[in-house]
Amino acid sequence: MLTISQIYLDEMIAHAIREYPLEACGLISGRGDQVKGFYKTRNDAASARIYTVNPLDHLRADRDAEANGNSIIGVMHSHTHSDAYPSPTDVAQAPDPGWHYVLVSLKYKDPVLRSFCIVNGNIEEESVVRLNC
Repeated sequence: MLTISQIYLDEMIAHAIREYPLEACGLISGRGDQVKGFYKTRNDAASARIYTVNPLDHLRADRDAEANGNSIIGVMHSHTHSDAYPSPTDVAQAPDPGWHYVLVSLKYKDPVLRSFCIVNGNIEEESVVRLNC
């Protein structure tokens, strides 16, 4: 389960829309399953099919999260023309089995946001609990 306030959900979706037609990406900070921050990052791949989080953006996010008593607990990226489900590339590049992998699909009229755990190539969807604060 991933607990996240509506403000961060809105930021993720807005970032995905703003970066379209390229995939957007960002890092999620928090403690455990509780999201405490979202960091928009540049997609160094500059692609509509894959993403690569800019290393300097990653470093800045990691330092800021740590300064606020948090850590990076996941990554968000968008799928511009496919469902919000991890692709084989997403699974192969999943860096941390403890992370949350949030996907925003722009395939439909309304964006769809889902979250997954990826461990040893196995994909498991997790519920997203939205907080109205």
